[in-house]
Amino acid sequence: MDYAALIAALTPAIDAAGAVILDIKDKGASASLKADGSPVTLADKAAEDILLAALRDTIPEIPVVSEENADSHQMAAADRFFLVDPLDGTKEFLKPDHGGGFTVNIGLVEAGMPTMGMVFAPAHGDFYWGYQGGGAFLRQANRITPLHVRDLPKTGAVAVASLSHLDSDTTAWLETHAITKTISVGSSLKFALIAAGLADVYPRFGPTMEWDTAAGDAILRAAGGMVQHPDGNIYSYGKAAYRNTPFIAYGRFGSV
Repeated sequence: MDYAALIAALTPAIDAAGAVILDIKDKGASASLKADGSPVTLADKAAEDILLAALRDTIPEIPVVSEENADSHQMAAADRFFLVDPLDGTKEFLKPDHGGGFTVNIGLVEAGMPTMGMVFAPAHGDFYWGYQGGGAFLRQANRITPLHVRDLPKTGAVAVASLSHLDSDTTAWLETHAITKTISVGSSLKFALIAAGLADVYPRFGPTMEWDTAAGDAILRAAGGMVQHPDGNIYSYGKAAYRNTPFIAYGRFGSV
């Protein structure tokens, strides 16, 4: 597959989804609750419509599992499929002091592995992407910068953690590994910060879904990082109901 061409074809839709999200936020976003108790907004739905239309027009033969399309959650995982989260970090999106911690996400999974990812943080204007064998990149304004995970600093690892979902298991893991420096950020930006060499590890024990992580995971792997089960096995996708189990995302593999 020509990942670079696919990313180029889908980039206008990512940009358009980010623009509609910001427009709805500027007008005053409100949320309703889904059956699982998580919030959903008009921005989630409007952005998803843009992304799904672009995927249908660009590469209709690949099935799509998307957060707001509940019917897609019932599909058996294909050998190749997209995972779409049109607005990751809805809780941060709804906060007046959100800090830009919400993203638009498209991830491609092939044979259980995330091979291509696109993550756009519209409030910052930062667009991250990466793909298997091609590296990872960041677009800021008109500048494109290659991304690489960093060597572990002599001062020790820096972790990224969720703004809204920090739990006792994560805190215990950080204490066990003597990690005292933590950056709190929402959404898939946690993967992006490690890929960009600004942090080193992201332990996650609380619940997530595969569409929350596939895009950022692909970018991190393309930048030289890795995602594992806490027991050290490589993390894969296409799990039951597309529900994630705990994972640890690393920069330099095995350095923490």
